[in-house]
Formats: sequence, C-alpha cells, structure tokens
Amino acid sequence: MNQPCKRPAWNSGKLVGQKAPLKLKEIWGIRFRLQLADDVRKLALFDLAIDSKLRACDLVRLHVRDVTHGAQIAPRARIIQRKTRRPVQFEISPPTRDVLASWIESRHLPPDGYLFPSRQCDGSHLSTRQYARIVKGWVRSIGLGEPSYGTHSMRRTKASLIYQRTKNLRAVQLLLGHSKIESTVRYLGVEVDDALSMAEQTEV
Repeated sequence: MNQPCKRPAWNSGKLVGQKAPLKLKEIWGIRFRLQLADDVRKLALFDLAIDSKLRACDLVRLHVRDVTHGAQIAPRARIIQRKTRRPVQFEISPPTRDVLASWIESRHLPPDGYLFPSRQCDGSHLSTRQYARIVKGWVRSIGLGEPSYGTHSMRRTKASLIYQRTKNLRAVQLLLGHSKIESTVRYLGVEVDDALSMAEQTEV
C-alpha cells in the first residue's frame, strides 16, 4: 500500500518569530559600507528606516513633503500609519537629514513625489518586496544570518536601543505608534529580557 506523500512544513528550518534588532556595531558596519560605496539612495533609506521606526509599508510610501519643511529637511515628521490609521511622529537626526538632502537634490525629487521612487515603475514607490531584498543585502554585507533579520529589524532597532537605555516603555510605545502598552511589551520581548537580566544578577 502506498504511503501518502508528506510535504515538509512551509516553515521547516525557517525562523518565523520576531526579527532581531541590529546592534550599534552592526548599524555602523552597514553604514560604513554604504558610505564607502557612495550609495546615497540606500544610505538615506537605511538611516531613515532606523530613525523613523516605521513599518516597511509606511516607509516606502513616504513622500518628499512628509520629511521636508520648505526647502529644508524637518527635524521631526508625522504620518498616519497605514496599518492602524493612527498618527505617529518620528525624529530625523542631523546625519539623516544631511543624507536625505543629498538624495533629494541628486534626484531632483519634487515635494509631491515619493521619497524612494521605484526604479521599475514610473510614478510608483519602492515596493516592500524590493525593500526586503535591500535589507537582506545589508545583513549579508556584515555577515549576519539572513533568517534572523528582516525589514522589522529596522523598525525594532532604535526602539530596542531606547528601551535598553531608558527602560521607558511608554516612550517606546509612543514612538512605535502602538495603541496598547502590551503590544510594545510583546514587540520588544522585554519580559523575557528583563527576567533573564534579573536572574543573571541574582546570586543564590
């Protein structure tokens, strides 16, 4: 009697949990390689992804006017999140403002145009799929394992660093645009991290 063919699970051998945030040395490793390659587009995308803490779907849909104030790059920006329809604000650090200004000037991007236009389709923006490929390239460039990192790594990176330094969950909740503090707790995995940290500091 023939045995039914068993197909392996779609997630067999794959990491399907939360993606890991980047560490400071990894941020600087990627940034150094982009600067060395003089890739203004990807450097602007990378730095803004870290600063903004936006989901991929919101990041790729940014317009030039979202991050500018007149002819200048704004120090802060505010958008409506596509997933939740809730507003979220984010800071744009001076180095990020500099590289964004260079990127916009180099492409002569109009205020109502997409900040990261598609290279395949006129009038469209960089797709989330293409952004994911770009992130994979960044990860590979510094020798990190691709399954552990993705576009959500970019969203989590600065939020995780802020929490590690301040332990202020409410601040991180606001920065991520979460409606509930419980979502922020789960997102950062702070319960597990803090529990392990306390355990490591407790001698018995």
